Amino acid sequence: MEIEFINEGWIFQLGYIGAMIRLFKVKEKQRELVENANGGAPTKKQSPGELRLHKDISELNLPKSCAITFPNGKDNLMNFEVSIRPDEGYYLGGTFLFSFQVSPIYPHEAPKVKCKTKVYHPNIDLEGNVCLNILREDWKPVLNINTVIYGLYHLFTEPNYEDPLNHEAAAVLRDNPKMFESNVRRAMSGGYVGQNFFTRCI
Repeated sequence: MEIEFINEGWIFQLGYIGAMIRLFKVKEKQRELVENANGGAPTKKQSPGELRLHKDISELNLPKSCAITFPNGKDNLMNFEVSIRPDEGYYLGGTFLFSFQVSPIYPHEAPKVKCKTKVYHPNIDLEGNVCLNILREDWKPVLNINTVIYGLYHLFTEPNYEDPLNHEAAAVLRDNPKMFESNVRRAMSGGYVGQNFFTRCI
C-alpha cells in the first residue's frame, strides 16, 4: 500500500522508498556474496581511530634510534611495537621495546603504552608501566603517535626523579647519579640490581 505525504510541495511515497531500501539491501548482499566467492574478506568499516592512526603513521618522522613494527600485520594497525635505542645518556646502547594499543576512539583517548623490556628506570616500573604526562593528564587530541614516541625517547635521555614509578631508582638518581649510572649499566648488561634480575638489552 502506498501512502502519500504532502509537505512543502514534495510528495514522498513510502512504498517507493521502501522498495529502494530493499533494493540497496539486495545490492549490498550481492556485493558480499561476490567478495566471499572471490575469497576476499568482507570490507570492514574503519573506526575514526583507525583513520586517524593511518594518518599519524603516514606522517611519522622518527629519529634514527626509533623504529616501529606491526607484529600482527597490516590487518591490525591498532596494536604495534616501537623500539628505542638511545644514542646518548645513561641508557646509551640499550634497546627498549614498547607495545602500543590504540583505542577505536583515538585520538580522544591516549594510546596504552607498556615497556616490554624490563628496565631500571625511575619513570618505568618493573611491570612495564610508563609514567609520561602526555599519556595521562596532559593528553590532548592534537597530540599524535609521533609525539608519544619522542616523549618515550626523552625519558631515556633525561630520566626524571621528580615524577617516579620506580621510587628506589628515582632516589638513587637524585642522591647518587654515579651509582645510578652503575646500576643502569649492570641492568642493561644482564644482572641483578638489588633483588631484581634484568635481562641483557645491550
